[in-house]
Amino acid sequence: MLAKRIIPCLDVRNGKVVKGVNFEGIRDVGDPVECAYEYNRQGADEIVFYDITASHEGRGVMLDVVRETAKKVFVPLCVGGGIATVDDFRETLRAGADKVSVNSQAVKDPKLISDAAEIFGSQCVVVGIDAKRNDKGGFSVFINGGRLDMNLDLGDWVKEIEERGAGEICLNSIDTDGTKAGFDIEMLNFVCSRVKIPVIASGGCGKLTDFSEVFEKTAASAALAASLFHFRELTVGEVKQHLKEKNIPVRNNI
Repeated sequence: MLAKRIIPCLDVRNGKVVKGVNFEGIRDVGDPVECAYEYNRQGADEIVFYDITASHEGRGVMLDVVRETAKKVFVPLCVGGGIATVDDFRETLRAGADKVSVNSQAVKDPKLISDAAEIFGSQCVVVGIDAKRNDKGGFSVFINGGRLDMNLDLGDWVKEIEERGAGEICLNSIDTDGTKAGFDIEMLNFVCSRVKIPVIASGGCGKLTDFSEVFEKTAASAALAASLFHFRELTVGEVKQHLKEKNIPVRNNI
């Protein structure tokens, strides 16, 4: 089994790390560069930045954050939020990102995935998905920070993402996001059974055993969390030690 990755996620708004529940009740957490440096020190395998304002002005602030972080952090950086064109990919990678995540814009313009994969390589292209249960017993894809239901079937969408050359999927369950009730095992299994590319679990992690559960019960290759790390309830090192005790392989970069 490949080593599982632990990925702290930092939602950035106007140059500050913020956190909310179910995409609401946003509050400031701290300085993104300092947060990223601390997670690097703790042994994070990657760090994700999402620009949640995603305006043009917000992007300028965000690229400055990426440049400063890239000077201090030596694990892969993935950056998303407001990425709408191949040029946005190029700018973000030039600023120091190793991967670029697209979400809403990929749904609106799926060709962006294939164009970016062709130019920059699949390893640089991550497609983020915000999905939620629907009244038909399945899962629907949402955009615009989980606010707009696209009436797009999650299973169809993940297959298209893979076919278009994306290197990875980051699956966020709106149903569990910020609730600390655990990752959405059902949704993850639904997606992992339909694609061969790596799937990152996102949304709902609330305690140490949620990390081991997601790797024991799904084929997810990585687990992403925010609140637990930001509010210092757990460190990355503590998570990795717990996983080792459960005989789940992790990288020794602490």
